[in-house]
Amino acid sequence: MTDSNLPPCITGLMGSDGLLGPGVSLVQTHISYVLIGDTEVLKVKKPVDFGFLDFTTLEKRRFFCHEELRLNRRLCPDVYQDVVPIGMDDKGSNLAGLGEVVEYGVLMRRMPEAGMMGRLIAAGRVDKKTIDAIVAILVPFYRQAATGGEINELGRAGAVAVNVTENFDQTRAMVGSGGLDRSRFDRLVAWSREFLAKTELFAARVEAGRVREGHGDLYSANICIEDLKKIHIFDCIEFNQRFRCCDVASDIAFLAMDLDFHGLNGLSNYLLASFGEKSGDDGLMEIATFYKVYRAYVRGKIGLFTANAPEVDAATAATALAGAERYFSLADSYISNNPS
Repeated sequence: MTDSNLPPCITGLMGSDGLLGPGVSLVQTHISYVLIGDTEVLKVKKPVDFGFLDFTTLEKRRFFCHEELRLNRRLCPDVYQDVVPIGMDDKGSNLAGLGEVVEYGVLMRRMPEAGMMGRLIAAGRVDKKTIDAIVAILVPFYRQAATGGEINELGRAGAVAVNVTENFDQTRAMVGSGGLDRSRFDRLVAWSREFLAKTELFAARVEAGRVREGHGDLYSANICIEDLKKIHIFDCIEFNQRFRCCDVASDIAFLAMDLDFHGLNGLSNYLLASFGEKSGDDGLMEIATFYKVYRAYVRGKIGLFTANAPEVDAATAATALAGAERYFSLADSYISNNPS
């Protein structure tokens, strides 16, 4: 999207000398405009509907901005500052809600780029001490997170199957076109279905209190490590309860899978063992592989979507396709070593 196609309120904020300061840069995702200033960041939701999320009305965007603030303050109270109304008056855009309120945004403190976990992994600066510090944050977080009632139901086999089956349905038409071949797809589908038939295992996890209102997107891209005493785990899923409310094992397995993806298998195993021990979760390992397969497939799916998007250039598409193939290969390696 070119600047001329951006909403006027966004272009106005980029050119302002207001709260975000001069020289604001813009990063876009498929669901957000992210305006980055020197010390603060403003995240504005796009008016899109992808089925699993619906931001099509101003009221919905306002609601989910407040949900993003509420949920992320659990782990990042000093990063997520406020929900601000974006107004348009005869002077242009403003963050005070003056004139007509046309959007809402989540105002955040800018975290240091040098501390982003992906960068630290690439530099070889993530070790067991890093994992210990993350586990020390996550264990009490999940212990205190909401549970029971509707949340618990989302951890049962039938509810989990909705998410797993959705992934397969969304990628079925792309099988064989690159990134995911038919035999691998069929193996992953069959293995996942067999595991989901273990309904008593999922029920036991519910009864043990292991299903919580968690994070939903727990991997290195959403972790910033300023130092071992100041770790931010941010950008939890606010837009869909069934992605956020899950077995704790699903969240922890996502980070473990991500470490595997980056070649840190020893740290991946250490994370699972350490979290299991410190949280008293003796059954974590029994279900962790299933959720690692699920999470790897989700990341592969996103790669396929990116590679097949018409607006994506050839180089980006090739990179996304190669990444997708790596994720699907990783998922396949898990099931090869762990028959259901």
